[in-house]
Amino acid sequence: MLNSVLANFYERDIRKLIEEVNLFKNEEDLWRTRGSVTNSSGNLVLHIIGGLNYLIGTTLGQTGYVRDRDQEFIRKGVERKELVVQLEALIPMINKTVNALTLQDMEAEYPIFFDKPNTSTNYVLVQLLLHLNYHLGQVNYLRRIFE
Repeated sequence: MLNSVLANFYERDIRKLIEEVNLFKNEEDLWRTRGSVTNSSGNLVLHIIGGLNYLIGTTLGQTGYVRDRDQEFIRKGVERKELVVQLEALIPMINKTVNALTLQDMEAEYPIFFDKPNTSTNYVLVQLLLHLNYHLGQVNYLRRIFE
């Protein structure tokens, strides 16, 4: 089923993001920007953590996570080890939530408005995976700029 495939891809790409975070030689570089780049790698990681915890955890898995999207971009200086702990925690939450979805659940309308009316859970889960990959690429690029 698609949900099992997606869960595996989420785990793979979150692990790649953890690797990127750990590859920063200077932890402070996680919070740096350059030129017209306004979001640091650390803030992108917080954004991924907040988005996936809310859009998969709360919305599909009823985890109760409360998102403060503004803080994902305002907070600075969160320790690398804390970012990694929060990323690691996404993996079992996503695996449990996504693998528990039935075919009917996957084809059903996503419980909240996403980016257009009447989107299916399938659509949202694919879009979120693509969004994760977009930010993973940005983190990789920023790391290489600073090192």
